[in-house]
Amino acid sequence: MTTLTAPAKKLELKDYKAEIPPDWCPGCGDFGVLNALMRACAELEVPPHELLVVSGIGCSSNLPGFLRAYGAHSLHGRALPFATGAKLANTSLTVIATGGDGDGYGIGLNHFIQAMRRNINITYIVMNNEIYGLTTGQVSPTSEHGMVTKSTPQGNLEHMLNPLALALASGCGYIARGFSGDPKHLLKLYMDGIQHPGFALIDVFSPCVTFNKQNTYHWFRDHVYRLEDNGHDPSDFHMATDRALEWGAKIPIGLFYRNLNPRPSLDQLDPALQNGPLVGKPPGLTKEQRKELVEEFM
Repeated sequence: MTTLTAPAKKLELKDYKAEIPPDWCPGCGDFGVLNALMRACAELEVPPHELLVVSGIGCSSNLPGFLRAYGAHSLHGRALPFATGAKLANTSLTVIATGGDGDGYGIGLNHFIQAMRRNINITYIVMNNEIYGLTTGQVSPTSEHGMVTKSTPQGNLEHMLNPLALALASGCGYIARGFSGDPKHLLKLYMDGIQHPGFALIDVFSPCVTFNKQNTYHWFRDHVYRLEDNGHDPSDFHMATDRALEWGAKIPIGLFYRNLNPRPSLDQLDPALQNGPLVGKPPGLTKEQRKELVEEFM
């Protein structure tokens, strides 16, 4: 007798919607970031109980609370260390870190570099609105030179941090930039980044409609163009570097660089992680292990 089983239910966008709706300002670019992320997880059939979203502090870092999955709202600039620990403890999880340009490229900059150097299998989505939104409009690491903000009334004296060029120099294997006003394009970048075997950076132009009156939706639509429409080869490191340095009348979005032969991630190299996730191993030491340790150190 043949036993028939019902096919598994296909995951949909609604399966990732949390009971608490987003409380961002009306028109905030982060709505588009969240919606595209939920759609990407549904398309990739990532079960909510196997998904962890970690954030730091800021408007954008509230995102895990608006997504039905495991979530952690960590310390300012510390999303990547938290996400790294979670991924190393349970390598079967799909781990996504989210944050803003202040959180990730300011106080969290060193963690950003170290995570790329270690090539942990994490997808890092940075909502880059070129201003500190939560603290009501101060200059951020990606604010343009000369930009007038609450903290720079005479214009920003510092020059912009270039996160894409920094990622290339740090050995990141998947580097992309999207725009929350182009959700279909952003969806494809998310899906590719999540499937990339190693650290993936997706920098997203996400307009702050309340405090950044310069880099608006209209401004971005006038400036951005898609790399794939202009013959870009994402496997070419030097071409990716040239495009990453491009900022002016036209600004590229899309996949800048994908390493077709990525180096192994730290979780693939650590001997302690080769026999399955740490969370699946029994706690404590066996009598034999204790004896070996005592003999080694006595």
